[in-house]
Amino acid sequence: MSEQQSIHGIWTKRWTFVLAATGSAVGLGNIWKFPYMAGENGGGAFVLIYLFFIFAIGIPVMLAEILLGRRGRASPINSMHTLANEAKATPFWGGIGWLGALAGLFILSFYSVVAGWAVSYVYLMASGTFEGQNAEMISGEFGNLVSDPGKLVDWHTLFMAMTVVVVANGIHKGLEMAVQWLMPLLFVMLLLLLGYSATLDSFSDSLSFMFRVDFGKLTEEAILSALGHSFFTLSLGMGAIMAYGAYMSRQQNLASTVVTVGLLDTLVALVAGIVIFSIVFANGLEPGAGPSLMFQTLPIAFSQMPGGVVLGTMFFVLVVAAAWSSAISLAEPAVAWAVETLGMNRGVAALIVGVTAWVLGVACALSLNIWSDVKIFDNSIFDFFDKLTTNIMLPLGGLLICVFVAWVMDRAIVRSEVDIDHPSIYKAWFFLVRFVAPVGVAVVMFNKLME
Repeated sequence: MSEQQSIHGIWTKRWTFVLAATGSAVGLGNIWKFPYMAGENGGGAFVLIYLFFIFAIGIPVMLAEILLGRRGRASPINSMHTLANEAKATPFWGGIGWLGALAGLFILSFYSVVAGWAVSYVYLMASGTFEGQNAEMISGEFGNLVSDPGKLVDWHTLFMAMTVVVVANGIHKGLEMAVQWLMPLLFVMLLLLLGYSATLDSFSDSLSFMFRVDFGKLTEEAILSALGHSFFTLSLGMGAIMAYGAYMSRQQNLASTVVTVGLLDTLVALVAGIVIFSIVFANGLEPGAGPSLMFQTLPIAFSQMPGGVVLGTMFFVLVVAAAWSSAISLAEPAVAWAVETLGMNRGVAALIVGVTAWVLGVACALSLNIWSDVKIFDNSIFDFFDKLTTNIMLPLGGLLICVFVAWVMDRAIVRSEVDIDHPSIYKAWFFLVRFVAPVGVAVVMFNKLME
C-alpha cells in the first residue's frame, strides 16, 4: 500500500499528539478511581502491579492501536477496511473500527452526564455555595442534583455543546487548540494543588496510604482490578487512539511517543491520588469510592479549609479539563467516518454525532431519577451503557486489535511501522501483543462478565 495521508490533517508537532493522546487517556477515572483502588488494595503493592500491567499490556496494545491508525490514515472504520484489504484478510476485520466508534459514542453519552456534574460543581464552588455549610447539606447537594432531571439534562447539554464545538473545528483549529490549552491547564492545576497538599500535615499520611507496600492486601481481585484499569485508563479499544494515530506524522517515533503518553497518564493518576487524600485526611474524612469521594467528600473538605472556594474551584476545573479532553476523542472516530464516507461538512457531522450522543445521554440522565424503573437486562439505562462498553466492547476491541496486528498483518509492515530499532525490544513487544496482551484482555473481559 502506498503512503496515505489523512484528509483531516496531521498533528503539527510530536508534543501536540502526546498532549492529545494523554488528554484522551486522562479522564475522570484518573482523578478518583485509580487513587481509591490503590489505597484500598495494598497501596504501593497495587501501584507496582499496576505499573507492571501498564508496561506489559497497556502500552503494547496502545502501540498496536496507534500503528493501525497511522498505517490506515483514516477513521478507525475506514482504516480497518483498508488494512484488512491490504492483508488480504476477511472484511470481518473492518468490524474493529465499527466496534470502537460505537463504543466511543455510547461512552460519550453517559460520560457527558458525569462530566456535567463536574461543570455544575465548578459553578457551585466558585459561587461559594458550600461556604459555612454543614456536611449534611453539602452531601445532600449531590443527591439533589442527581434527582433533578432538568438540572442533569441542562449540565449534560452544556458539556456536550462544549465537546461538539471543539470537534467541529477540525484537527488544527479544534482538537489541537483545545489540547494545547486544556492539558497545560490540567498539569498546572494539578501541580498547584500538589504544592498546596505538600503544606498539609496529612501529606505524609497520603503518601503512606498510596505507596506503602502491603502485599497482604494484594488479593486476586486487586490484581484483576489493576489489570483491568491498566487497559481502560489508556482509552484503548474505543477508536479514539486509532483515530489520533491517523493524524500522526511519519517522522514521529511511534514507540517513544506511546511510552511518554503511558507515563504521563500514570503520573496524573498518582499525583491526583496524593492531592485528594492529603485533603481528605487533613479534614478527618474517610476516603469514599467513586462519585461520592469527588462530589460529596471533597466538597466537605474544601468548605472547611482556608481558601477552600479557590482550591475547590481549581479542583473541579481540573476535573472538567480532564473530562473535556477525553470527550473530544470519543466523538472524533464517528465524526471522521461521516466526513470521509458520507462527504459531510465536519461541523454538520460533529453536530449529528453530538446530538445522537446527547439523546442517549438524556436517557442515561433520566434513568437516574424519573426513568429509574426502566431496566435493560436488570440494569438502568446508565449502567447498561457503562457495562456494555466497559465489560464487552472495549476488551473485545482490544483483543481483536492484538490478534489483527500480531497474527493477520504482514510481519514486515508491522516491523516497519512500529519504530522500535532495537531487535530485542521489538521481539519483546511483538511477543506481548501476540500472546500476553490477548490473554490479559480476555481475562479482564471474562472477569467483568462474571461479576
